[in-house]
Amino acid sequence: MFVFLLKRFSLKNPKSISQLALTTKYTADFIWLQTKSLSSSTMSKTALMILSQGAEEMETVITVDMLRRGGVTVTLAGLDGETPVLCSRQVTLLPDKSLANALAESSQYDAVILPGGLEGSERLSKSDVVGTLLKEHEKSGKIVAAICAAPTAFVAHGVAKGKRITSYPTTKDNITSDYTYVEGERVVVDGNIVTSRGPGTAYWFGLKLIEMLTGKEKADQVEKGMIISGY
Repeated sequence: MFVFLLKRFSLKNPKSISQLALTTKYTADFIWLQTKSLSSSTMSKTALMILSQGAEEMETVITVDMLRRGGVTVTLAGLDGETPVLCSRQVTLLPDKSLANALAESSQYDAVILPGGLEGSERLSKSDVVGTLLKEHEKSGKIVAAICAAPTAFVAHGVAKGKRITSYPTTKDNITSDYTYVEGERVVVDGNIVTSRGPGTAYWFGLKLIEMLTGKEKADQVEKGMIISGY
């Protein structure tokens, strides 16, 4: 809402006309600046979660749920289309849309996230579309994140080389010497690369992504509301 102070001007007085013109200009500038400020403040951060057959359902749902609680606009995109996806523990999830449609609507997101699951991670590793997407987002400085077995897709596509990463313990041997492997940490952050270990660390994975996208205060609010700690 904008409130303006109106002043009576005499159109017969050139000085008043000049004042009116100047006031009109300042008012227009004020409206533009306020509108720009409001637009910037209401724009939500965006995240793309790629769902493939055999994905780990807890890591998928927990991460998407937490990010939405944190005010992030999340798109759950099906690698192979919009049809329901059977996950690793026989839970079926319905994508918001296909990956192709998600990329047609927006070629860049603030974060691209890969859930784990052995079969799901293998499918992500074999997808040229996923490889190109990860490389473009890494190059642009966007967040590129993976949990559980999904960091093996980084290796397959040559993403995040030279970075510190972690993964599900049994996939450690699949992480090549191009990376520094980290154990003993729930979540590992190296620049714009975020990795985590498995279903049990998905909550901290989600919190870290909220912190990076919307700030520590918002992450703390979500953590408190979900009673992740402090109980």
